[in-house]
Amino acid sequence: MIFIFASGFFGGVLFWFYILKDLPSPQTLTQRQTPVSTKIYDRNGILLYNIYKDQNRTPVHLSDIPIHVKLATIAVEDAEFYSHPGFSIRGIARAGLKNVKERQLSGGSTITQQLVKNALLTSEKTFVRKLREVVLAVKVELTFNKDEILEMYLNEVGYGGTSYGIQEASRTYFGKDVKNLSLAEAALLAGLPKSPTEYSPFGVNPDLAFSRQKEVLNLMKINGFITSEQKKEAEGGEIKLVDQKTDIKAPHFVMYVRQLLEEKYGKSVVESGGLEITTSLDYQIQKLAEKVVAEEVEKLAKLNVSNAAVVVMDPATGEILAMVGSKNYFDAQNDGNVNVVVRLRQPGSSIKVVNYAYALSNGISAGSLVNDAPITFNVEGQPPYSPKNYEGGYRGTLTIRSALAESRNIPAVKVLASYGVSHMIEMGQKLGITTWQDPSNYGLSLTLGGGEVKLIDLARVYATIANYGKRPELVSTLKVVDYKGKALEEYKCEKQDENNQTELVNQGPEDSDEPINRITDNLINTAQASQSALISPASKTEDCGGEQVLDPRVSFIITDILKDNTTRAPSFGTNSLLVIPNHKEVAVKTGTSNDLRDNLAIGYNQKYLVAVWVGNNDNSPMSRIASGVTGATPIWNKIMSALLAQEENHDWQVPEGLIQVPICPYTGTLACEGCPTKMEWFLEENRPTKACSPEWFKKPDDTPDDAEENLQPTPEIRYLNPGQFIDQILEERFGKKKKPGRN
Repeated sequence: MIFIFASGFFGGVLFWFYILKDLPSPQTLTQRQTPVSTKIYDRNGILLYNIYKDQNRTPVHLSDIPIHVKLATIAVEDAEFYSHPGFSIRGIARAGLKNVKERQLSGGSTITQQLVKNALLTSEKTFVRKLREVVLAVKVELTFNKDEILEMYLNEVGYGGTSYGIQEASRTYFGKDVKNLSLAEAALLAGLPKSPTEYSPFGVNPDLAFSRQKEVLNLMKINGFITSEQKKEAEGGEIKLVDQKTDIKAPHFVMYVRQLLEEKYGKSVVESGGLEITTSLDYQIQKLAEKVVAEEVEKLAKLNVSNAAVVVMDPATGEILAMVGSKNYFDAQNDGNVNVVVRLRQPGSSIKVVNYAYALSNGISAGSLVNDAPITFNVEGQPPYSPKNYEGGYRGTLTIRSALAESRNIPAVKVLASYGVSHMIEMGQKLGITTWQDPSNYGLSLTLGGGEVKLIDLARVYATIANYGKRPELVSTLKVVDYKGKALEEYKCEKQDENNQTELVNQGPEDSDEPINRITDNLINTAQASQSALISPASKTEDCGGEQVLDPRVSFIITDILKDNTTRAPSFGTNSLLVIPNHKEVAVKTGTSNDLRDNLAIGYNQKYLVAVWVGNNDNSPMSRIASGVTGATPIWNKIMSALLAQEENHDWQVPEGLIQVPICPYTGTLACEGCPTKMEWFLEENRPTKACSPEWFKKPDDTPDDAEENLQPTPEIRYLNPGQFIDQILEERFGKKKKPGRN
């Protein structure tokens, strides 16, 4: 007898020890790393995208969940929740009878048991696992109060697909936060956890979802949670389900930001770390850009153009305000998910600013002369290179101002040949181009777009010029916060007020020793997604860092040329789409690749920079009549015009060390009597010191006064100012017989 008792006792102890062995601690519920969705917002708090891996979850406090939502769940899952110790004798008895009849183990689980099963145990159906579940449920009840347990459950349970937790379920099915759920909607959601697939309103039999909803409402009435009138009203209430589609705004930009975040924090943290990302994007500007691209690309179909890309940024801060990588992200037929903004494409003549930036920094001035005439460059081992102008004609002697403003190809190649390709590559790297490396891979056609670049890099080049030679960092993220509200990083910017006092805006967080992989701990203390404060683009008085890579005087001269509508008129006319009404300060440059596969327009003022590309993702050529003016410029003009419609015209400040003097455009010298005078900007140390002679422009007595505009100096006059005439520089560098090759 004693032996039997001892055997039973020790057997029971061993069995009980087996059940308790390796049983998780209830504290694990708040210490484990629960997957939480990462949210990407625009600068004004508009949600752009929810990032998650397998579980899309946004925890909320119980106080933010309406009472009828809580009661609906309690009614259908565990009506005795607030009275039992973690398990229900009545529930276990009911489940036992059912198990005997159906000969399978199931049912009888309280809300606490379900929380334990989902969060701490496996889902296997064995008697031992069920006992462990009951024991652990009791321990959880002794550790946490009922409200804490209910909060954890409502944030843990699955509601179908990737939606976990009541907040994401509310957004998935109704497109609203849980705090805005009606009684009818709450009842529908409360019925899902039992069998999310079977009861899904998006499933093969949506009627089951509404039958289940009525069952929940009936249980709420039986338990005294609602009245008959409330039940009747909820059953007849309208249920508006949201469309099941990928809910993403500004998709190309979102994926661009996501990649940067994953490179910095790791993929797992981005997918399930619950980060709150406030980006630089302005969704109102984004919608404008998307709308214009869609409308204009449709008009360009006749020119065999099927796609366009746009990036809008603040040139002073480098903040990306809009990014359209392709016309339609979801257009699989045309590879719409391709983000052309970050793809390598030929920039055409838009790259000429890099060439002239170096030239103007090294002795050549806007008043220097260059002969727009045929020339052939012989490169050893290669066919002779004879650059052509876009329209195939020639303009003769031009100033550098005219050559750049009119985008003449031959003068640009001559300028590059006068100092060498390697220097242009070096300047391009300084200004922001990241893809130019080995100079031996490029020739003189580099200045015409022969070297591929990314549109976003090209935009940065122009932003540097707009920013008086200070290269801004590309900014896409303003703030990163973990789901508890702790800032992990924040964009910093020094701003000068009207009294030239410096203040720090967007100040980042202090350094923290907390490891990144622990940002999802303490589920109970989870904070709701905070409303992002309105963050406006920084004003142009800001000093937001960035290296000074170009003389501000050179930047000013390039800007002055690119906004000179009079000088570019011979090639573009005076009323082209390069002109923004009431905004003479806007500078702009176009570009078209020789094979007609790319054309661009990039323009800016002090507040906005808009860069546009049009072409085809399959790299097929456009029509012969497509150009930067007919293709990309209409898009650029519409976006820039809309952005500046309510803005004042602010002219550019003249940097110190820059002077404006009257010159003779035919000689590149100081003006003299008889030569039409034009005002030109010069670096102070590079100002002309000699003047032309009136005798060179003396007219016969019978020449009418209005013939002055047609006067041309004799060839020898063009060589008056050594070092100012580009063709003379070429002859001095290479000799009259030897033509320049790759350098």
